[in-house]
Amino acid sequence: MDFTTLKALKPSEFENAADGYRAMGNMASAAKEHIDNQIAVGMRNSLKGEALEAAQGQLRQLSQNFHYTQVECGLISTALNGFAFDVDAAKKKLDAALEDAGSHKFTVNSDGSVSYPAASKESDGKKPEGGKADGVTDPTASAVDRQAANFDPNPNFKIAQGIANRIAHALEEATEADEKWAPKLRALKADDDLVVSGRDWVDVKSDTGGVNKAAKDYLDLLKDPPKHGTPKENASWWKGLSEEQRAEYITLHPDSVGRMDGLPADVRSEANQLVLAETRGAAQGQLNDWLKKEPKHYEPYLNPMTGTTMENVQVPTEEWKRWDAKRKEIQSRIDGMDAIQSRFDTYTGENNRPYLLGIDNQNRGHAIVSIGNPDMADNVATYVPGTFAKLSSVDGDIRRAQLLQMHAQIADPAHSTASVLWLGYDAPQSIVGEASDTKYADHARQPLNDFLTGIDTAHGGHVNSTLIGHSYGSLVASETMRDHPDAPVDNAIAVGSPGMGVKHADDLNIPRDHMWAATAKNDLINLAPPKAGFLAPLNPMEYVRLFDDHTIVHGTDPTTDDFGGQTFKVADGKAPGSDGLMPAHSQYWEGKSLKHMAEIVTGGRP
Repeated sequence: MDFTTLKALKPSEFENAADGYRAMGNMASAAKEHIDNQIAVGMRNSLKGEALEAAQGQLRQLSQNFHYTQVECGLISTALNGFAFDVDAAKKKLDAALEDAGSHKFTVNSDGSVSYPAASKESDGKKPEGGKADGVTDPTASAVDRQAANFDPNPNFKIAQGIANRIAHALEEATEADEKWAPKLRALKADDDLVVSGRDWVDVKSDTGGVNKAAKDYLDLLKDPPKHGTPKENASWWKGLSEEQRAEYITLHPDSVGRMDGLPADVRSEANQLVLAETRGAAQGQLNDWLKKEPKHYEPYLNPMTGTTMENVQVPTEEWKRWDAKRKEIQSRIDGMDAIQSRFDTYTGENNRPYLLGIDNQNRGHAIVSIGNPDMADNVATYVPGTFAKLSSVDGDIRRAQLLQMHAQIADPAHSTASVLWLGYDAPQSIVGEASDTKYADHARQPLNDFLTGIDTAHGGHVNSTLIGHSYGSLVASETMRDHPDAPVDNAIAVGSPGMGVKHADDLNIPRDHMWAATAKNDLINLAPPKAGFLAPLNPMEYVRLFDDHTIVHGTDPTTDDFGGQTFKVADGKAPGSDGLMPAHSQYWEGKSLKHMAEIVTGGRP
C-alpha cells in the first residue's frame, strides 16, 4: 500500500461497511426465519397435494439461499472488521509520524520520504543544508542510518530519518494487512447460480477457516469462552458478549457454539444448522469422489469344488463389495442428516418445532434433536437410545421423540413438553460383545450430565425433567444419575433394560417412586444372562427369566421388586418372526406403553 492511499484511508469506512453487511445478514436471517416458521408452516397446515410439495420445495431452496447469504455476509462483515483492525494500527502509526513531522515543520513527500530544512545553528562557519530522508524497515539498514545521523552536522536529519522510518514501518504493516485480507475478501463470493449446493457449503467451511485464521488478532479482543466450561460458565460467557460478538462467534465457530451446554436452544440450533449444512456438503463431496472410484463389478464365478469357472455365471468382485460397503456407509450418514433436516422442513407448529442441539459425523455419528423448545417447556423428556443407535439410523429415534412429545401434549394439554433425542455418544453396535461392555456408558455419562445441566441452566426456572433410557441407553442414563447426584433429573424411565449398573433404585439419587421400568413379555432382552455368561443358542420362544436372582447383564433387573422402583404395564409385543428377532424390543413407543410414558413425563402416574 502506498503512502497516498494509507494517508487518505479511513478504517471507520470499512467498519461501516462491515455493519452494512452484518445488517444484510440479519435481514437474510429474518427472511429465513419468516419462511421457515410462518410461510412454510402456514402452507403445511392449510394446503395439501402436489402443488404444496412443489411450493414447499421452492421455499426450502429460498430458505437455503437466505441461510447462505446470512453466513457469507457474516464472514464478509468479520473480514472487513478484521482488515479495519489491522490497518487501523498502521494508520495510527502514520498519523502520529505525520503529526511529528508537522511539529518540526518537515515536509512529508508523496512517496513517504521526509524533507527537512537547513539547521538553525552554524557548524564549521556555515549552516548545514537541509535534505531528504528515505524510510527503511530493514534492521541492518536502520542501524547504518542511525550511525550516519550521529555524524551528520544537521540535527534535523536524525529526526527526519526517524520519522521516515516510522512511516515506512506503517506502510509495510498496511501492505501486509492488504495482502492478507484482499484474497480472503475476493474468495467470499457465491457461484453465479441460484442453487446453494453441498459444494457451496463446503466452500463456506473453507471460507470460515480462512477468515478465522486471518482475523486472529481482531478476534483476540473478544473474551474467549471458558476452557472446558461448565454449563453455568458457558451461559455467563455468552451473556457477556454483545450481539455483534455473538453473531461473529456463531459464524466463525458454529461447531463450538452448537455443542456448548448452557447456551439457549435457539442459539445452539442456529449454529448446528450451519454445521449440518457444512457436514452434509462434505459427506456429499466424499460420496461423489468415492463413486468415481468404482472398481470392476463382476467377475466369472469360480466353482470351489472343481476349480473351474462356470460359463455365463458372474459374481461381484471382493474389491467391489468393499467399495459398495463404504458407499452404503457414506450414503446412510447422508440419509441420517437428511432425516434431521426433514424435521425442519415438515413441522407444523411451535409445539413440535425442532431444535438441533448437537450434530457431527465423527465416529458413529451423533445428533441431539429436541421436538419443542426445552428452554420454554414445562416438561422436558430426554431419550437415550441403545444398541445399534447411530447417525445413519437416527430417523427412527427422532420419530420416537416426536411420538412421545405428541402424546405428552395429549396427556397434559395445559403444559408444554419438549422431547429430546440424545444421541450424544457412541452406542454399541452388536448385542454379543459390545452391548455387554460398560465402556460406552462410561464415556457417555459426563456428556449426558452436562447436557441435562445445560438444559436446566438455559431454562432459567424449574423444569420437570425425565430421563428415558431404552435398552443399553438405560445403562447410560443410570450411570449418569448414579455418578452425578446433582443431575437435574426428576423422573427416570427404563424400557427393555439389560440392567442399569446398580442394584437398587435408591442408587439413582431420585426418590424410588420416581423410577419407572417396563419390559415387554416377548422382548428377548428377557433372555439376557449375567455379564459373566454368554448368549447361548436358546429357543427364542422361551420367554422366561434364566436366573432366579434377577441379575442380568448390567445389574439387577429394574422391573423386579428387588430393584425397588416402580413398574408400568406395556403390551406383550410381537414374537420373533418375519419382523426380525427382537420386534418387541422396539415397540415401547406404541399403544399403552407410549401412553404411560407420556403420563410419567407430564408428572402423572400410569
